[in-house]
Amino acid sequence: MKISKSRNRHAVTAVALGAVLALTATACGDDGSGAGGDKGAEGSGKGKIVFWDNNGGVRTEIWKEIIADFEKAHPDIDVEYVGIASTEYQSKVDTALQGGGLPDVGGVGSAMIAGFAAQGALEPLDERLAGSSLGGKLNKDMVESLKAAGGGDDKLYSIPTSANNGVLYYRTDLFEKAGLQEPTTWDRFYEAADKLTNKGRNEFGYTIRGGAGSIAQALDAMYGQSGITSFWDSSGEKTTVDDPKNVAALEKYAALYKKVTPAADLNNDFTKMVAQWDSGTIGMLNHNLGSYQDHVKALGVDKFRGIPQPTGPGGKRVQVSNPVDGLGLFKSGKNKEAAWKFIEFATSKAENSKFNEAAGQVPSNTDAAQDAWISKAEPTKLAADALSDGSTTIVQLPYYLPDWNTISKADNEPNFQKVLLGKMSAKEFLNTMAEQLNTAQEEWNQQHG
Repeated sequence: MKISKSRNRHAVTAVALGAVLALTATACGDDGSGAGGDKGAEGSGKGKIVFWDNNGGVRTEIWKEIIADFEKAHPDIDVEYVGIASTEYQSKVDTALQGGGLPDVGGVGSAMIAGFAAQGALEPLDERLAGSSLGGKLNKDMVESLKAAGGGDDKLYSIPTSANNGVLYYRTDLFEKAGLQEPTTWDRFYEAADKLTNKGRNEFGYTIRGGAGSIAQALDAMYGQSGITSFWDSSGEKTTVDDPKNVAALEKYAALYKKVTPAADLNNDFTKMVAQWDSGTIGMLNHNLGSYQDHVKALGVDKFRGIPQPTGPGGKRVQVSNPVDGLGLFKSGKNKEAAWKFIEFATSKAENSKFNEAAGQVPSNTDAAQDAWISKAEPTKLAADALSDGSTTIVQLPYYLPDWNTISKADNEPNFQKVLLGKMSAKEFLNTMAEQLNTAQEEWNQQHG
């Protein structure tokens, strides 16, 4: 059947992400030359490479530490750091793909791999990895997850850096004061969101993500409540996003806006949302492990907890996968040997551990993953436990679709804002997205059947 390979790829990726957390991105670089398809050159292994950090600002400090370590170990290589906000990164790379100026080394996440690879922009890394000091040192499930997202040729285009997962952060002090139970179920979540809201005192139970990155969070809330465990139906051709159970779940979730959330949430990207929660009196926040250290700095460890997402029907936890990200090598780079040395160094035990401790995420390097700090970062430990104890089912998002990033961002983020504002129904929103996804899946099946 034409769908067999596609369905198998869903299964491989779901298993991989169910065994571990999903990854967050870290980096990217630009040598000012070439566009997609340019073969580039190995170079001398010395000289300059340019590194674009795709989470600029948030991770700037730790990346500069890692770069300093690298330049000390490799004094004949200079790394120019360029920090790019996560909300701007995709468009910047897309522009470089069309007009030239692609990075030497770059942050290439699962949501981006298929599109980049289809344009011939990325260097396959399988042979480099096998012959490097990283061979056998990277979490196999993370590597397989990135391969599965790569577009169907079973090649590795990105080296995993860290694992991330969705977390429900809540203010323990506010919950205790209100006599509320921990929001471990969706029913408790909605009860707390309502009870912690007092608009007259500018107190809100929840902050919702209405701006950039809103779709993944909305999908997480939908599938978590509906209990549907697959993104595609049994045929592998039709998405389940517009299933009546998901429509009802989104209606309930979107109705939180302005009722128990600030009105400004309409334009929330993750930086605005996190900053608002850290500085205000908002009860709950859905984000991921990446913001844990921000909350510690703002609130201390005694005023909040980060727990796995609430459980739904039958006490089962269903979550959508977070993007699997890592460091990729662009074909157009003129100094690939030096760029690879940087990737290899950044994902070595010491540096991978350093990065992930700062980010509050799970290391991809298996030796780094044994470091003691992980057990001290409670949300990281709880998330890892939830994904290994059988309590959680991961709904794998179709990162392998070249159109996924466009569908989940540019095409539908504005529509989700319309849903929040009451200008579009949840059903119409999900029907529109489903039509786009089904078309993209049909094209994928025809090409890979």
